[in-house]
Amino acid sequence: MRYTSHNEAKQAILEAGRRLYQRAFVAANDGNISARMSDGSIWATPTGVSKGFMTEDMLVRLSPEGEVLDGTWKVSSEIAMHLAVYRENPDIGGVVHAHSPAATAFATQGRAFDIAISLETAVQLGVFPCAPYAVTGSPMLAENAAKYCKEYNGCFLEHHGAVTWGADVTQALFRTECLEHTIIMYEHMRALGEVRLLTEAQLTELEAVRKKFGITTGGRPKGRK
Repeated sequence: MRYTSHNEAKQAILEAGRRLYQRAFVAANDGNISARMSDGSIWATPTGVSKGFMTEDMLVRLSPEGEVLDGTWKVSSEIAMHLAVYRENPDIGGVVHAHSPAATAFATQGRAFDIAISLETAVQLGVFPCAPYAVTGSPMLAENAAKYCKEYNGCFLEHHGAVTWGADVTQALFRTECLEHTIIMYEHMRALGEVRLLTEAQLTELEAVRKKFGITTGGRPKGRK
């Protein structure tokens, strides 16, 4: 969806910010969230504010080119990444960037998470790639992330957390939550001594489940024979 009500978009951002903060997926002033309206404009979070304590008046509405349309606060320095994602994929209506601990730790490895360790991971995420390192707020960071937004449901940002996107802010948030849960499960499996994957036959069965939920992006992770 794209939001038709400004209030709906703003409330979705505020709720996502509270949930990210409450679950320690962001610390201090970390992270940023945006929502695209049906007219193409974008509501985004301000810089220098904890995502758990934002108020409606802090949010900023931008044109697709980044021109401020409403709001008096300074927008997040990483808005260029959000704008690039929206330009690349017209189906995206919400973007969430967070620094959740397990996903951020995995992002330091500079590699994709491409294995099927659970049903939920295979259905909701598929393959989760890693965008090469770039300085926060830079055009290169925006370019590196946006190249994944048509085929995948988000990506790691090397040494910098992860970004997810979806039809709306809530779907992007759920993908952030699923990613963190997946990496935590993966570390527990490693501690137990075996990372046992779903079989290729099970993954084939899950393709129908993904279609049922309308999930067409993410790719197919690796399973065992």
